[in-house]
Amino acid sequence: MDNKILLSNNSLKQNGFKVKTFKNVLETKEALMKSISINESVAFGGSMTLEELGLYEDLKNRGNKVYWHWKVEDKKAELQKALNADIYLTSTNALTLDGKLINMDGTGNRVSSLLYGHKRVYVVVGRNKICKDYDQARERIKNVAAPMNTKRLNTDTPCRFTGKCNDCDSPERICNVEVIIHKNPSGTEINVFIIDEDLGY
Repeated sequence: MDNKILLSNNSLKQNGFKVKTFKNVLETKEALMKSISINESVAFGGSMTLEELGLYEDLKNRGNKVYWHWKVEDKKAELQKALNADIYLTSTNALTLDGKLINMDGTGNRVSSLLYGHKRVYVVVGRNKICKDYDQARERIKNVAAPMNTKRLNTDTPCRFTGKCNDCDSPERICNVEVIIHKNPSGTEINVFIIDEDLGY
């Protein structure tokens, strides 16, 4: 397994997070399905990593109540329902070797649910999101994650065309809220599942 995974794994544990590492997507899906009861409601934060896992369909077919604004027309109503779900699933924009989760949001729903309000949070992370430190994480968000997401969303922002952050004033800007989780917040159980594969943006 990648040495960066081992380093971040140990640091995350020292920072109070619950951590598991997996060889591939299939192992991760099986673990998540076992960890989440059929009686628990599940909300998804916007995440290409979770989309690649195909977990939404598995949970829904099993009978869980599942909320994901990517999958419905009335996104606002779905986001409201997601606030009260038992379980929150998402990824992170970057994970540092010293065990910090770095995230940038446009609306703020994803980062707020990471911090408070759910019984358990699961953060699913591909090895490609592991960064040396905060500076490298910021570079990754500005020049990899954000431009790729603006292309996916077809937003009218400079980074969609330039491929790098221009710290724009566009009304469609997706980098409005930055949250750094240094240690597991009291009152929230954050589980970090690290996969030894490249996933998401």
